[in-house]
Amino acid sequence: MTDGDGARDARGVSHLFARGRLIAIPRRVARREQLLAHLAETLFERGRVYSEREVNEALLTVHDDCAALRRYLVDEGWLARSRDGMNYGRVR
Repeated sequence: MTDGDGARDARGVSHLFARGRLIAIPRRVARREQLLAHLAETLFERGRVYSEREVNEALLTVHDDCAALRRYLVDEGWLARSRDGMNYGRVR
């Protein structure tokens, strides 16, 4: 996404945050996809390999349920898990 798209995504999910923390993980698929795009773009760099601990620590900065957010990011194709399941990388 371009910087303009990232800014649009941030505005689209800003109501989900209070004081920099995610209030709730959206149930609606389209809204959750916007949130996942925002999280992937703001927390994870393309081309970098992250340990599960690093992914969890990054996600904990915005919400206590890092496992759910990590699972959504993987399931929706924003992060990919290595074959051994120990590392992650941003896909898109």
